[in-house]
Amino acid sequence: MMKISTGAFALMLAALAAPAIAQDATIYRGGPIVTMDGDTPQTVEAVVTKDGKIAFAGSEAEARQVAGPAPAVHDLNGATMLPGFIDAHSHFTAATMSAGGLDLRDKAHAGVTDIPALQAAIRDYAKSFPADRWIVVWQYDHETLAEKRHITCAELDAVAADRPIVVLHVSLHGAVANSAALKAAGIDETTPVPAGGIMLRDDAGKLNGVLLEKAMYLLFAKMPQPTAEQKLAALDAAQNAYFAEGYTHAQDGATQPPDIAFLTSPAARERLKIDLALLPFSTGLDALLADPAVKFGVYQDHVKLQGIKFVLDGSVQARTGYFTRDYQRGSPDGSHPWHGQPVLSDEEFCTQARKVHDRGWQIFAHANGDAAIDMAIRCFDALGIKAADDRRPIVIHSQFQRPDQLAAYKRIGVGPAYFSNHAWYWADVHRTNFPKEVVDFISPFRSARAAGLTPSNHSDYSVTPLDTRFMLWTSMARVSPTGVVSGPDERLGAYEALQALTTAPAWQVFEEKRKGRIKAGLLADFVVLDRNPLTTPVDGIKAIKVLETIKEGRSVWRAEK
Repeated sequence: MMKISTGAFALMLAALAAPAIAQDATIYRGGPIVTMDGDTPQTVEAVVTKDGKIAFAGSEAEARQVAGPAPAVHDLNGATMLPGFIDAHSHFTAATMSAGGLDLRDKAHAGVTDIPALQAAIRDYAKSFPADRWIVVWQYDHETLAEKRHITCAELDAVAADRPIVVLHVSLHGAVANSAALKAAGIDETTPVPAGGIMLRDDAGKLNGVLLEKAMYLLFAKMPQPTAEQKLAALDAAQNAYFAEGYTHAQDGATQPPDIAFLTSPAARERLKIDLALLPFSTGLDALLADPAVKFGVYQDHVKLQGIKFVLDGSVQARTGYFTRDYQRGSPDGSHPWHGQPVLSDEEFCTQARKVHDRGWQIFAHANGDAAIDMAIRCFDALGIKAADDRRPIVIHSQFQRPDQLAAYKRIGVGPAYFSNHAWYWADVHRTNFPKEVVDFISPFRSARAAGLTPSNHSDYSVTPLDTRFMLWTSMARVSPTGVVSGPDERLGAYEALQALTTAPAWQVFEEKRKGRIKAGLLADFVVLDRNPLTTPVDGIKAIKVLETIKEGRSVWRAEK
């Protein structure tokens, strides 16, 4: 009896399969193809796709046999192909809304370094904006201003007192409003401060327009929202912004009821090409629980409800994160002692989280400070969640985690969604509030991996820009603009940094068997880069360019030549 080698047998099987996949098969070849399949880097010569999925990944010779006669050939011309990047946490709806305001991150506003310059920028913008419209300013960060304080209601009134102006803090955890905006929102001196909120006052005890955390919600509830038609017009630009960064899967990290209705509508679903995971905000939980038609974890075309988002504390750069230690600079109004405060009480959070858990939905909890992380751990333990249950609760940011909290994450099965960009944007600010050893442990990627966790990395867009190569770099370099490295032992290598953008976020949303790797049977979601991150020096990572993004075998974005 003739013996057949394993390799020859595989080729025979491939040849038998060829007629079934030959019609519109595509071969990708001609450059490094990094599969991200496994804990060490693996490359293949070629990939065959058909009907939106990967049919084969391996040698080019075998790929050509699998593909059958006359397949389409996608020549990489030396470029590097990877699985499409997966957004572990951002605010997709911000991309559909921020185009309708003044974006201070625009290079044209690089000169806005103090309050007079900020006033001038708003005044100039107002001239070209309809007089009956609210003026909304995005990406405002008081720490970048020479005065190192918030602009005030009076200073905004000096720009325009007769039309509402809202200046949104870059953290999306605060805003400054002028008198017209406060009046439109029904906020005055008699308005009670909501639990979990902060309303700052001037030296005379009057509201100064700064609203933080839950106090900001009072303003947001009255701000005009784009119409469905306006959102549809912005939808293509929004998903193209993600595609341009190599993302084939995006997340909306705190979806409000109107946006759930819009993004799951037939009109939006017809336009969506990117996979989009929605995290409905916990304030709308009861309505979702009461609707028997609501399903989580199931795609409708390219959109699905993933889990419920809870906010346990604020942002550390705005000094509203909740800690077990005090901020050296005190509260947002400068009072001492101050270690922040929770947005929800333990009882409020766990009562609602139990409803989510009992329904079998995934829990996502925003927690920046270590005291907020303690809250999440206490609640997960009270719910009886264990790693063996495979419920995968996600703690978004987990920014100022203590080393002792890693073991609790492992016991419970928590997926930490870290935020390496903080090392660049705010580590210098954090050092004005906390000791070196605390700041050095922000987003502790290496320690988390050593503890057996699966950490992802995210931009939290629009808190920081959509820039996947910059995220790779910040997780590898962990350096600030002043050259200070935050936790050199927590720096990642290139492959680990790529895992935090591919396999880890896929696992965190239960899609590891669908995306995040280049392997037969998974979606044909790819990103093509002009250089291989695995062979590029750390200092060159930021300069890598996205050349093309491919979603389910179809090119959805190409760089202009």
